[in-house]
Amino acid sequence: MRSLLSDLISQRLADSSAGTLNKRVYQALQQAIFDGSIMPGSRLPASRDLAKELAISRNTVLASYDQLQAEGYIQTRTGSGTFVTSDLPKDGVIADNAVHHCTPVLSHVVLSERGVRLLKRTGVASQQWGAFMPGVPDVKKFPHDIWRKLQNRLSRHLHPEFLTYSRHGGCPELQQALADYLRIARSVDCTAEQILITSGTHQALDLLAKMLCDPGDVAWIEEPSYWGIRNVLTINGVDIQPVLVDENGMAPPDDFSANTENFRVPKLICVTPSHHYPLGSVMSLARRQKILALASGQGSWVIEDDYDSEFRYSGSPIPALQGLSSDAPVIYIGTFSKTLYPAMRISYVVLPRTLASRLKIAHSELYRGGNGLTQLTLAEFIREGHYAAHIRKMRLIYGKRRNALTRLIEEELGPEYLSEGSNAGLHLILSLPDSVDDVALCAELELLNILARPLSAYYSRPAPRRGLLLGYACVPEEEIEIAFGHIVRCLKRRLQLEGSLRK
Repeated sequence: MRSLLSDLISQRLADSSAGTLNKRVYQALQQAIFDGSIMPGSRLPASRDLAKELAISRNTVLASYDQLQAEGYIQTRTGSGTFVTSDLPKDGVIADNAVHHCTPVLSHVVLSERGVRLLKRTGVASQQWGAFMPGVPDVKKFPHDIWRKLQNRLSRHLHPEFLTYSRHGGCPELQQALADYLRIARSVDCTAEQILITSGTHQALDLLAKMLCDPGDVAWIEEPSYWGIRNVLTINGVDIQPVLVDENGMAPPDDFSANTENFRVPKLICVTPSHHYPLGSVMSLARRQKILALASGQGSWVIEDDYDSEFRYSGSPIPALQGLSSDAPVIYIGTFSKTLYPAMRISYVVLPRTLASRLKIAHSELYRGGNGLTQLTLAEFIREGHYAAHIRKMRLIYGKRRNALTRLIEEELGPEYLSEGSNAGLHLILSLPDSVDDVALCAELELLNILARPLSAYYSRPAPRRGLLLGYACVPEEEIEIAFGHIVRCLKRRLQLEGSLRK
């Protein structure tokens, strides 16, 4: 079998006919190393093999290798072969007639206005794993052995339809498994035909914004809220209207009418009623009914993001907003990113019957869904009870970690630092004095590999409070105290400095 390197060198030899063959082979190899076509540390073919593939003399290849080694581009290792030098010489000489295949570099790049706005409000962290990264489950606890056995068994008799593009809005087996699960676990009123499988919640929101909103339409979002929903809606030309959240959830105005000065009629009302993100408050029944009545009266769609409702540590389970009324204008979104692992990239949308077929067609047209084997494995994982068992197991683990972190906050800093009313499933909020810059504190902690997130960053307007989101789900119980110690030391140092400045 010919090597990729020989194909590359053959092409470059064909493009240049000047000079002796020895020099042309040397120049082709040198330029390929210099422009990165052959990466540092790469192993080169044996001279005999490369000569045979290029149909040239071995002495020609040896001469080229010797010259490259003399210039420091390659090195030989006894018994291992010839390798490109890991640290290339900065003053390496490139022949004047070397072939260049570089694309011209533009002097400037002009992004769209919405692209610029998006980059100004990004929330993606440079690291996505470690103490105390919010919103990340303990992926190390995932039952890989069970999953692997299911997948191996199913892959032996896989129909071609699972290896091509999805035409049903997802794997029918997974849609049915989800419909059965959601009716019992979340009181969601749906059939399998209403379920659309998406590659993550962001894709689901992007589809809904494109299909239900025109540029300039208004979406009510919670204040504070998850940065991702703001960005997805904004990039689709939807105007954002932040609505403050209190202990009962989103608090729309009591005297709302079609043309109030501060609130416009929303096309979308986006809520996290089971666990508000990030504050963790649970939307009351009265508030849920008010929002449903408002949406029905104004012709709005309620988007219910039920992202981590499975993890609740006190009180009775809270049924989904979608199940309160059989004809409620609610679009329900769930995800496996919090219960299994984020890289699976499987979420689901329960669509009203009037929207289901059209949005499934649109999803297929825009995103070309796939991952049939993964979806089929997940369906069997749910159907055989492994999913419910995993959630029960993780609920106990997360509950212990939450208790450990709560105890440390109260002992090390005091109960006033523990945010009241937070029922979030995967994180706690460490309340901070208004004088503490939570953004600067998070930047300092990141240097110590502590991945807290600043509460103020979740507000669209000037934040009325400061705090840290501390995700405990991905931190083993025995590591929580050490990691939290870094936070305590950094915070106390800032408070002491602040006190000395006041004096």
